[in-house]
Amino acid sequence: MAEYIPSPTEWVREQVELYEGSGGTEGATLRDTGLPVIIVTNRGNKTGAIRKTPLMRVKDGDNYVLVGSRGGAPTNPVWVYNLRADGSVEIRDQTEVHTMRAREITDADERAQAWAVAVAAFPNYEEYQGRTSRIIPVFVAEPV
Repeated sequence: MAEYIPSPTEWVREQVELYEGSGGTEGATLRDTGLPVIIVTNRGNKTGAIRKTPLMRVKDGDNYVLVGSRGGAPTNPVWVYNLRADGSVEIRDQTEVHTMRAREITDADERAQAWAVAVAAFPNYEEYQGRTSRIIPVFVAEPV
């Protein structure tokens, strides 16, 4: 079994610990916004270690839309590279845990639909895209 390496970012590490430590009954919202988050568990593309990241909860039917916004930073979050290397993920949505397969959306029409769903769930994504020259990566996680 691979080793779990907590995030070096304090608030991310603390949120994952609270969320998972409570079995999904606490820590399931983004800081003080009240907006729901999920925990995405995947493998590091360099270390092979287990990584866990809280992301905005964007549901599309049985699927989850995962947006690599990083607040509009000029570079992608590390988890984007992890999912590009290995799309096997586990998604914790409060008390439910789902084994899923994530793939980056490259088709323009499919991406536009997923982006619209993401922005409806978390309108800040539009602002984040305006802050950066990179195209924010969008993934869909589908049940295995």
